[in-house]
Amino acid sequence: MKLVVDTHTHTLASGHAYSTILENAAHAKAVGLSHLCVTDHASSMPGAPHHWHFVNQRVIPDHLNNVRILRGVEANIMNADGELDMPTYVYAGMEWVNASLHEAVFRAQSKEAHTQAIIRAMETQLIDAIAHPGNPNYPIDAEAVVDAAVQHGVAIELNNSSLNGSRKGSEPFCLTIAELAKEKGAYVSTGSDAHFALDIGNLSSVQRIIEQVGLSEEQVITSKAERFEAFQRRRFAIRQRRVEELSQRA
Repeated sequence: MKLVVDTHTHTLASGHAYSTILENAAHAKAVGLSHLCVTDHASSMPGAPHHWHFVNQRVIPDHLNNVRILRGVEANIMNADGELDMPTYVYAGMEWVNASLHEAVFRAQSKEAHTQAIIRAMETQLIDAIAHPGNPNYPIDAEAVVDAAVQHGVAIELNNSSLNGSRKGSEPFCLTIAELAKEKGAYVSTGSDAHFALDIGNLSSVQRIIEQVGLSEEQVITSKAERFEAFQRRRFAIRQRRVEELSQRA
């Protein structure tokens, strides 16, 4: 299985990453990616940009180096109610939204609180994938999370950086999540979580988990450009409808 999309990458804008979009796109081309999601940290993360940064991503070209660039964000799940950390209208313009738990924003609590936070974030229908759910600092009820991902049509991310030591102890949890995804038919996304250009498209550890578990190409949405585009278009339409619904209630 060839992975042609990196759904989780960072640029200088995240504050603790070290490459530009142009540098990332150049490396994406070099390693044969068809799509690159730009998912800098949302505003609550220390060093992250104001939400206007994400609104203004419309100035980024659709393609750089013949790689499709998706304007996105890694949103922070703020609390056990699953609230995200940018004004709702901003998400309408995002082509890819990861959501995740970070120590600098959401203090680790209980397994129940972490599980509830992730599930309620999926229920917002503003997000496309749950990023690095195998982080051992945030134990979860993996079966409940994967069941909710199936119910809401949200992808579960396999994060290469987690498997390479950025979140030590992640591998057994990622393996369990991948096994549950296979069993229950959940969608899986693949992210390098690159904070430097040379890590763009580095999905080798993720690929090993995919092969070990035997996930199908149909489940791994990043295994074919057309498959990813179909998933992304569907999620984007759902998000836009959801933002419109919420704005009408306000």
